[in-house]
Amino acid sequence: MTYPQVRPRRLRRNAAARRLVTETRLSPAELVLPLFVREGLSEPRAVPSLPGVVQHSRDSLRKAATEAVAAGVGGLMLFGVPQRRDAVGSPGTDPHGVLNVAIADVVAEVGDATVVMSDLCLDEFTDHGHCGVLAGDGTVDNDATLLRYEEMALAQATAGAHMLGLSGMMDGQVGAVRRALDATGHADVAILAYAAKYASACYGPFRDAVEATLQGDRKTYQQDPANAREALREVALDVAEGADVVMVKPALPYLDVVAAVAGAVDVPVAAYQVSGEYAMVEAAAANGWLDREAMMLETLTAIRRAGAQIVLTYWATEAARHLR
Repeated sequence: MTYPQVRPRRLRRNAAARRLVTETRLSPAELVLPLFVREGLSEPRAVPSLPGVVQHSRDSLRKAATEAVAAGVGGLMLFGVPQRRDAVGSPGTDPHGVLNVAIADVVAEVGDATVVMSDLCLDEFTDHGHCGVLAGDGTVDNDATLLRYEEMALAQATAGAHMLGLSGMMDGQVGAVRRALDATGHADVAILAYAAKYASACYGPFRDAVEATLQGDRKTYQQDPANAREALREVALDVAEGADVVMVKPALPYLDVVAAVAGAVDVPVAAYQVSGEYAMVEAAAANGWLDREAMMLETLTAIRRAGAQIVLTYWATEAARHLR
């Protein structure tokens, strides 16, 4: 028997055919916009290494949140940049600190129209720049840090955050924060665990945005870029401790990890397209080396195709407008 010739190109012959059989679709509701708010600003301040991204004032933060909601963005992740820092990150737990005030501002502005998330980590608030409290020998004290995370979680929940982004990679952080929230009447506050956060070279522009003071590195608590199975162990622990969502960070260099995590858990999986990923595309586009809009959508589609249900990206509002 002679069979007809198979021609896969039949389903690519025009835009309508390609759209009909598209396997991976991006939705604005799956995008989360990271936003920086700096204490003491009266107007937004550009971050030179992150073209198009700013440190917001309280007023401009509210405006950016409203614009993101209007575009259909599914969530906002807030980061605070204080004017002062200390050894234990006190501005992060101060109810009047920049991040907690910003959470309250944004929740008052947008209500439940989007998910208001907050970064729960000490690195933006410590004078040494590490994600935790330091022991006498200069190493990060895991258990002392958990106590500070519990305090920070309660401050952010009280300010009105819907979801807390635990990004410090301390052992037991999800369980500690979950217990603290549940014991104080905040059982409805969700936890987004940065479950597989790698010690990546892609974070440089972010550290400019938060004016990081870190000397050295975070290799004793962030993951080795060479390890994949370790990520699955970390994710399993966070899910067992009560994480509502787990995240892989960065995204594009770790799409294999995103795919493995998505296949291993039954909670939503997020991926963070970090500052370095964003900045590389912006820089190449500024030099005319690639099509900026096409690369923006292609990279986001790749992350979604790998299995991430939620994508944090500095392009969230712009991409959402393209997708609507």
